[in-house]
Amino acid sequence: MPLAELYGPENFGLPPHARQGALARAPLSVAEKARALPMPSLDWTPEVEAATAHLYAKVQNVIPPVEWPFMAPYVKAINELKRERDAVILAHNYQTPEIFHCVSDIVGDSLQLAIEATKVKASTIVQCGVHFMAETSKILNPEKRVLIPDSRAGCSLASSITGADVRLLREKFPGVPVVAYVNTSADVKAEVDICCTSSNAVQVVESLGVDRVIMVPDQYLAKYVASQTKVKIIAWKGACEVHERFTGDELRLYREADPSVKIIAHPECPPDVLAEADFTGSTAHMINWVKTKHPKRVVMITECSMADNVQAELRDVEMVRPCNLCPHMKRITLAKILDSLVYLREEVTVDPAIVAPARRSVERMINLNN
Repeated sequence: MPLAELYGPENFGLPPHARQGALARAPLSVAEKARALPMPSLDWTPEVEAATAHLYAKVQNVIPPVEWPFMAPYVKAINELKRERDAVILAHNYQTPEIFHCVSDIVGDSLQLAIEATKVKASTIVQCGVHFMAETSKILNPEKRVLIPDSRAGCSLASSITGADVRLLREKFPGVPVVAYVNTSADVKAEVDICCTSSNAVQVVESLGVDRVIMVPDQYLAKYVASQTKVKIIAWKGACEVHERFTGDELRLYREADPSVKIIAHPECPPDVLAEADFTGSTAHMINWVKTKHPKRVVMITECSMADNVQAELRDVEMVRPCNLCPHMKRITLAKILDSLVYLREEVTVDPAIVAPARRSVERMINLNN
């Protein structure tokens, strides 16, 4: 069924929220300088080549040989510093192959990373993703140090709504439960009943046992959920700046060029895109679909780096790349990860007053999946 209602800040007499812009990184603090380890050598040497050869073998079909000598010294240094700092690296599926395959300890979509964050034994988590993901790890592990290599790695969805907006929605629709996409700030998570991801959004909505829910902030995920359930969905006017750029016309051109090509799309895409897809699912579900179906050629309608990561594993599947890059995910680089571990910089903090309610909404989602 279609969305029941669609709301945004303008419905409450408020201006649209600005999408997070590029702010300058903060300079190193005195404390960060004091706890710094020596910066490792970043020279390309026979020792570095030998130590990283098994890792380059994983990505050699997506990273040209001419580029690896510039990446390998960082890879070796990061993997050594992780042990020295008692750190684990969590990386989202949208990270570039040299991060995803060569330095990460745990990879996955937002749901997988949230679940795995509850199991981390190390004292330090380095979150290779965007800021709301690092906040989620901190919410679930308030006693651990959580670092993000670049705190400017934001999200158009997370910046589209605030906790105050959720309170206004509750006033307008008293008694209606609120489901927040995990792509939201801790401030929003603290105001809602339960979180969801694109992997489990339909399951979460139907678990509430009501005939009407509020879903924030992704209007396209909400439209997808509305098409999959009889529950009436009241949605917010947020959108992912990567997925909203895809169009149904674009996909039809791929089909005309090759009728046998398989198209798989993320539910953050507009409905006309999903209508053209052979499969719709979260990043984890998309990866599993490709690994299970093993199509000859596939178009992945999501952030471009994920196709590279899948291509590195499935070398006989041709990835057709309609390349929309997430500018926020691309702020995370090997150099910044190394910087985080050397200086323990850009530590993520969450207001203690909202940690408990935010954790409840995330844990309620995780417990539902468990």
